[in-house]
Amino acid sequence: MTRLINYLKVSFSTLLTLLFLSSYAQDEGFIYGKVETEDGDVYEGPLRWGKEEVYWTDMFNASKKENKNLDYLSSRELDDLEDRYYDNNDNLISRFVNISWDDDNNGRFVHEFSTEFGNIHSLRMRSSSRVEVKLKNGEYIDVDGSGYNDIGARITVLDKELGNVRLSWSNIERIEFLPTPSRLEEKFGEPLYGTVICDLGEFTGFVQWDHDERVGTDVLDGEEDGDDYEIAFDKIKSIERDGYSSSIVTLKSGRELDLRGTNDVDDDNKGIIVTVKGLGRVDIDWDEFDMVTFKEALNSGPSYNSFPSPEKIYGTLEVDNGDQHTGEIIYDLDEEYTFELLNGENDDVKFIIPFRNIKEISPRGSSASTVTLRDGSKLVLEDSQDVDDKNSGILVKTGSDRVYIPWDRVERIKLD
Repeated sequence: MTRLINYLKVSFSTLLTLLFLSSYAQDEGFIYGKVETEDGDVYEGPLRWGKEEVYWTDMFNASKKENKNLDYLSSRELDDLEDRYYDNNDNLISRFVNISWDDDNNGRFVHEFSTEFGNIHSLRMRSSSRVEVKLKNGEYIDVDGSGYNDIGARITVLDKELGNVRLSWSNIERIEFLPTPSRLEEKFGEPLYGTVICDLGEFTGFVQWDHDERVGTDVLDGEEDGDDYEIAFDKIKSIERDGYSSSIVTLKSGRELDLRGTNDVDDDNKGIIVTVKGLGRVDIDWDEFDMVTFKEALNSGPSYNSFPSPEKIYGTLEVDNGDQHTGEIIYDLDEEYTFELLNGENDDVKFIIPFRNIKEISPRGSSASTVTLRDGSKLVLEDSQDVDDKNSGILVKTGSDRVYIPWDRVERIKLD
């Protein structure tokens, strides 16, 4: 009996220790780093991009400067691509998205660069709109920020010595990302986390309201009966869409407000994004949104160290004639890392899925594809060049061999 009591004491003590450590490990999902300015000053602490990005799972967006994968295509294959996407006057067909054009006119089929911050080692500023991105695996990618607000944003650092420091992009020389301490003395707020109900179903995860608000200290604006309200999200229990022009906001106190008059609560809302574990980001249009119920998050999301060093996409491509090609996959002549993203829509709900979460992709005619996730669930996605006939095709690299397969000949892609 004495031995059993001692065992229970040790077990209970261990449980208390684990609970204590767990409570102090909740902040590792916030972006953290060291910012060096052109003046030689250095600031370290949690980082926020403008009033938006604050988590390692948030996206850094820019445009790639070149597409070296075009070098592997023959002149005829390049001509076929030109004919598919450009008219006789050399104008880009409007429906084909995610392509930019560099000033030297050599930028055809250059795509967007999007990645979660957790995949980046550092950013070095080359000009007001050009940035050198260093990935965790040591590789470098030059990107252009023209048209994207992540390059040029004001960066806020909660410096551990000075407190809140707001830095102009033009004065920043370099940003090095670092693992976030398990417990931060200061942070931008507690995570917004909850369950969003829409016409397509329910999604639970970290919530971005109106594409912007992410933490409890962010504010929801609206008015009722001539009175203006600015309500911190950490006071809100739920938000329910009430038609197109207003929302019913229920506070944790139980009070209800029927708010209108701002894009936080009417059909000018840009949408509600939910970051779902094992899936990616689900961007729900206001017309599809029904209700969100907030709840306390167990933590702030994946830590910096939980993002592995970037790896190339590998798999097997099956062609319509039965041939198979196994090797490194360059998807849409662009995405080649597992951290890169596949985009598609289902019923006006946009899905942004890292390739590491995808098991298989099968085209369905010319306008859609079935995407199978690692957990076995399936999505039919459309309205994106990643999943329809505007896809630039697949390049498979095996050793020194290179095989290019146009999208209309792809039967199935199985990813390792």
